[in-house]
Amino acid sequence: METLLAPLLDHRAPHHFIGVGGIGMSALAGILADRGFRVSGSDTRDSPVLESLRRRGVRVFSQQDAGTIATLGQEGGSSALVVISTAVPESNPELMAARQAGLTICHRSDVLAALINAQPSIAVAGSHGKTTTSTLIATLLAATDQDPTAVIGGIVPAFQSNARSGQGRVLVAEADESDGSLVKFRSSLGLITNLELDHTDHYPDLEALIQTLQRFAAGCGSLLANADCPVLSQHFQPGAWWSNERSEGVEFAALAVEEHGEGTVADFYESGELVGRFNLPLPGRHNLSNATAALAACRLEGVPFGALATAMETLRSPGRRFDFRGGWAGRQVVDDYAHHPSEVEATLHMARLMVTSGRSPLPEVPQRLVAVFQPHRYSRTAEFLDAFAAALALADTVLLAPLYAAGEAPIPGVDSQILADCLHQLRPELPLKVSGSLDQLAEQVVRSSQPGDLVLVMGAGDVNGLWSRLEALEPLKSPDAPDAPTARVAA
Repeated sequence: METLLAPLLDHRAPHHFIGVGGIGMSALAGILADRGFRVSGSDTRDSPVLESLRRRGVRVFSQQDAGTIATLGQEGGSSALVVISTAVPESNPELMAARQAGLTICHRSDVLAALINAQPSIAVAGSHGKTTTSTLIATLLAATDQDPTAVIGGIVPAFQSNARSGQGRVLVAEADESDGSLVKFRSSLGLITNLELDHTDHYPDLEALIQTLQRFAAGCGSLLANADCPVLSQHFQPGAWWSNERSEGVEFAALAVEEHGEGTVADFYESGELVGRFNLPLPGRHNLSNATAALAACRLEGVPFGALATAMETLRSPGRRFDFRGGWAGRQVVDDYAHHPSEVEATLHMARLMVTSGRSPLPEVPQRLVAVFQPHRYSRTAEFLDAFAAALALADTVLLAPLYAAGEAPIPGVDSQILADCLHQLRPELPLKVSGSLDQLAEQVVRSSQPGDLVLVMGAGDVNGLWSRLEALEPLKSPDAPDAPTARVAA
């Protein structure tokens, strides 16, 4: 591995990213471009991300074919590096041409490892909360004049980007465990948010996932971990723990004083001593845990608590994490990346807190919860069928989108309908519909919701395209006033 990483930061070698528009690939391409590397990439779908890369000097090809590699060969010779992600199949024409041309091919994790290993760094791992926690750390460091570099798997509101190239000493990176590649990272500080079985297409059981994270931890200079997670408490020995349940026996703790639909007020402790109080404008116990981890990481960097507490009040979640899309016919539509049962449960608990407390960061306090969920991967759906049903049962109405395969081969009998059957057995009275397409899903949202509802769209597939379909619909009649058309509310 070490012999491969060194040339990845050689400015003489042009870097070409196949599928550069992806959230992880685009962050790396942007950082390298900012640092003066010759960077190109290909993607067949244009997007604001690609336009941003163009402005940063990245050359973007709109086709993925052998001609692109031929062009790179003519301009950069045999020194060009081709970067791929796990999502790029061996049949990709560019990848096949690059292999034929004898170009160096590396995984995106190799590039990220080269960046992480080249300077003091904080790498955030774990089953849930990685993107939010790394976003909060990077935002707090930037707000306290630490000028960090950041490589995040989501859009950071403070940066309006998933990447930031700073001049400060620290790099903050999200360390994805889905394919095991995070074992390559040698970060100064490793952070693990929590751990439970996921990515069952890669890990046969929880023990395999634990072993991978233990290898990640062993490669870190020091480790910060969540004492409230039973798996971490049992299998890891970090240099520092954080907790939201107790202040004794841990290095960092944040204990809630007040919780409501707009956020949390908490007292912050270090080694059992009260340091001060902060206001977190992100509701939900899971966000308190993410924020506590971020505070702890920044305190280990030596940032004063007073400055951090002030910066905390401006924090916002990354894109696709309870992301308000707009109002439609009296409903509020929120997009969320939740695609594991624990994430769905945490998101619905947070939304329910808004209903019950009468306080919400949304323009209006929601009155009911309409959960729109898209199962992601056959393997994950089969593994967690009962857990998904239990989590979705927290909603007032559930609408299921077609399962998103994410490249997996179908598993007979595993689809959205079997999830609906399981949910119906658990809560027979729960209003429940299954859609055959996103267009049909949009129509079901209209028929099954009413003004005052929060339409919470969850999933890691293409279900986030539901908003554009709702926008395209003509204003329809409100269910509680069939003779009066309801005007669509602009986002």
